[in-house]
Amino acid sequence: MPFLITAVVFVGLLCAVDLVLTLGVVKRLREHSGLLSAMERASGLGVGETVGGFRTTDVDGAPLSRDTLGAATFVAFISPTCGSCKEKLPELVRYAHRLRDVGEEMLAVVVGDTEESRSFAADLRPVARVAVEGSGGPLGAAFRASSYPTMLWVAPDADGRLVRVARSAALAS
Repeated sequence: MPFLITAVVFVGLLCAVDLVLTLGVVKRLREHSGLLSAMERASGLGVGETVGGFRTTDVDGAPLSRDTLGAATFVAFISPTCGSCKEKLPELVRYAHRLRDVGEEMLAVVVGDTEESRSFAADLRPVARVAVEGSGGPLGAAFRASSYPTMLWVAPDADGRLVRVARSAALAS
Protein backbone atom coordinates (compact mmCIF):
# COMPACT_ATOMS: atom_id res chain seq x y z
CA MET A 1 0.00 0.00 0.00
CA PRO A 2 2.76 2.54 0.76
CA PHE A 3 4.15 1.87 -2.73
CA LEU A 4 0.79 2.74 -4.33
CA ILE A 5 0.48 5.97 -2.32
CA THR A 6 4.03 6.97 -3.32
CA ALA A 7 3.30 6.22 -7.00
CA VAL A 8 0.09 8.29 -6.95
CA VAL A 9 1.84 11.23 -5.24
CA PHE A 10 4.71 11.00 -7.76
CA VAL A 11 2.32 10.96 -10.75
CA GLY A 12 0.38 13.88 -9.26
CA LEU A 13 3.56 15.92 -8.82
CA LEU A 14 4.68 15.00 -12.34
CA CYS A 15 1.32 16.20 -13.76
CA ALA A 16 1.56 19.45 -11.79
CA VAL A 17 5.08 20.13 -13.15
CA ASP A 18 3.87 19.30 -16.66
CA LEU A 19 0.95 21.71 -16.29
CA VAL A 20 3.23 24.54 -15.11
CA LEU A 21 5.62 23.95 -18.03
CA THR A 22 2.75 23.82 -20.54
CA LEU A 23 1.33 27.10 -19.26
CA GLY A 24 4.79 28.65 -19.59
CA VAL A 25 5.07 27.47 -23.20
CA VAL A 26 1.59 28.83 -24.04
CA LYS A 27 2.53 32.20 -22.53
CA ARG A 28 5.74 32.36 -24.60
CA LEU A 29 3.87 31.41 -27.77
CA ARG A 30 1.42 34.25 -27.21
CA GLU A 31 4.31 36.69 -26.70
CA HIS A 32 6.02 35.50 -29.88
CA SER A 33 2.77 35.68 -31.87
CA GLY A 34 2.37 39.29 -30.76
CA LEU A 35 5.95 40.11 -31.73
CA LEU A 36 5.55 38.46 -35.13
CA SER A 37 2.31 40.33 -35.78
CA ALA A 38 3.93 43.63 -34.83
CA MET A 39 6.91 42.87 -37.07
CA GLU A 40 4.60 41.96 -39.95
CA ARG A 41 2.73 45.25 -39.58
CA ALA A 42 6.01 47.17 -39.37
CA SER A 43 7.33 45.68 -42.59
CA GLY A 44 5.68 46.99 -45.70
CA LEU A 45 2.63 49.05 -46.37
CA GLY A 46 -0.83 48.02 -45.28
CA VAL A 47 -3.55 47.53 -47.90
CA GLY A 48 -4.79 50.94 -49.05
CA GLU A 49 -1.76 52.84 -47.75
CA THR A 50 -0.01 55.23 -50.12
CA VAL A 51 3.51 54.55 -51.34
CA GLY A 52 5.89 57.31 -50.26
CA GLY A 53 7.71 59.47 -52.77
CA PHE A 54 10.97 58.26 -54.29
CA ARG A 55 13.28 59.04 -57.18
CA THR A 56 16.07 56.67 -58.12
CA THR A 57 17.25 54.64 -61.11
CA ASP A 58 17.08 50.97 -61.98
CA VAL A 59 20.13 48.87 -62.88
CA ASP A 60 19.80 49.95 -66.52
CA GLY A 61 20.00 53.63 -65.51
CA ALA A 62 16.34 54.37 -66.29
CA PRO A 63 14.55 56.74 -63.90
CA LEU A 64 12.34 55.08 -61.31
CA SER A 65 9.61 56.88 -59.37
CA ARG A 66 5.97 56.43 -58.41
CA ASP A 67 4.99 57.85 -61.78
CA THR A 68 7.02 55.29 -63.75
CA LEU A 69 5.29 52.25 -62.23
CA GLY A 70 2.52 50.67 -64.30
CA ALA A 71 -1.16 50.13 -63.60
CA ALA A 72 -0.49 47.16 -61.29
CA THR A 73 3.03 46.27 -60.23
CA PHE A 74 4.31 43.42 -58.11
CA VAL A 75 7.13 44.72 -55.90
CA ALA A 76 9.58 42.35 -54.22
CA PHE A 77 12.25 43.43 -51.74
CA ILE A 78 14.95 40.80 -51.35
CA SER A 79 18.44 40.71 -49.91
CA PRO A 80 21.42 38.45 -50.65
CA THR A 81 22.09 38.26 -46.90
CA CYS A 82 18.64 36.73 -46.29
CA GLY A 83 18.58 32.92 -46.28
CA SER A 84 14.88 32.80 -47.16
CA CYS A 85 15.48 35.16 -50.09
CA LYS A 86 18.19 32.88 -51.46
CA GLU A 87 15.80 29.94 -51.27
CA LYS A 88 12.94 31.86 -52.91
CA LEU A 89 14.98 33.46 -55.70
CA PRO A 90 14.38 30.70 -58.30
CA GLU A 91 10.66 30.74 -57.49
CA LEU A 92 10.61 34.54 -57.71
CA VAL A 93 12.26 34.39 -61.15
CA ARG A 94 9.61 31.88 -62.33
CA TYR A 95 6.87 34.14 -60.96
CA ALA A 96 8.36 37.13 -62.79
CA HIS A 97 8.34 35.07 -66.02
CA ARG A 98 4.64 34.31 -65.54
CA LEU A 99 3.85 37.97 -64.82
CA ARG A 100 5.73 39.11 -67.91
CA ASP A 101 3.95 36.48 -70.02
CA VAL A 102 0.54 37.90 -69.04
CA GLY A 103 1.66 41.52 -69.49
CA GLU A 104 2.07 42.48 -65.84
CA GLU A 105 5.05 44.23 -64.30
CA MET A 106 7.42 43.37 -61.50
CA LEU A 107 9.88 45.59 -59.68
CA ALA A 108 12.58 43.67 -57.83
CA VAL A 109 14.50 45.70 -55.26
CA VAL A 110 17.71 44.00 -54.20
CA VAL A 111 18.86 45.43 -50.88
CA GLY A 112 22.49 45.05 -49.99
CA ASP A 113 26.05 45.72 -51.01
CA THR A 114 26.32 46.26 -54.76
CA GLU A 115 28.83 43.43 -55.09
CA GLU A 116 26.66 40.96 -53.12
CA SER A 117 23.55 41.99 -55.04
CA ARG A 118 25.03 41.46 -58.49
CA SER A 119 23.97 37.80 -58.88
CA PHE A 120 20.42 38.45 -57.62
CA ALA A 121 20.06 41.36 -60.04
CA ALA A 122 21.48 39.29 -62.92
CA ASP A 123 18.95 36.49 -62.31
CA LEU A 124 15.97 38.89 -62.19
CA ARG A 125 16.99 41.44 -64.83
CA PRO A 126 15.75 39.45 -67.88
CA VAL A 127 12.21 39.21 -66.47
CA ALA A 128 11.74 42.20 -64.16
CA ARG A 129 12.74 45.78 -63.61
CA VAL A 130 15.53 45.67 -61.03
CA ALA A 131 16.86 48.29 -58.63
CA VAL A 132 19.73 47.80 -56.20
CA GLU A 133 20.02 49.90 -53.08
CA GLY A 134 21.56 49.82 -49.65
CA SER A 135 19.61 49.35 -46.46
CA GLY A 136 17.37 52.36 -45.79
CA GLY A 137 17.39 53.39 -49.46
CA PRO A 138 14.66 55.46 -51.11
CA LEU A 139 12.58 52.48 -52.26
CA GLY A 140 12.75 50.74 -48.89
CA ALA A 141 11.65 53.95 -47.19
CA ALA A 142 8.82 54.60 -49.67
CA PHE A 143 7.43 51.07 -49.31
CA ARG A 144 8.38 50.75 -45.60
CA ALA A 145 10.19 47.50 -46.31
CA SER A 146 12.27 46.70 -43.25
CA SER A 147 12.53 42.91 -43.48
CA TYR A 148 13.17 40.56 -46.34
CA PRO A 149 11.56 39.20 -48.32
CA THR A 150 8.75 41.76 -48.50
CA MET A 151 6.40 41.26 -51.45
CA LEU A 152 3.32 43.29 -52.34
CA TRP A 153 1.16 44.60 -55.17
CA VAL A 154 0.72 48.31 -55.81
CA ALA A 155 -1.57 50.17 -58.20
CA PRO A 156 -2.98 53.67 -58.64
CA ASP A 157 -6.23 54.27 -56.76
CA ALA A 158 -9.21 56.29 -58.04
CA ASP A 159 -7.38 59.53 -57.13
CA GLY A 160 -4.21 58.45 -58.97
CA ARG A 161 -2.19 57.82 -55.79
CA LEU A 162 0.01 54.70 -55.81
CA VAL A 163 -1.30 52.43 -53.02
CA ARG A 164 -0.88 48.86 -51.87
CA VAL A 165 -3.70 46.72 -53.17
CA ALA A 166 -5.15 43.47 -51.83
CA ARG A 167 -3.89 41.00 -54.37
CA SER A 168 -2.23 37.68 -53.75
CA ALA A 169 1.56 37.68 -53.90
CA ALA A 170 1.69 33.87 -53.81
CA LEU A 171 4.72 32.43 -55.54
CA ALA A 172 3.28 28.95 -56.04
CA SER A 173 4.92 27.21 -58.98
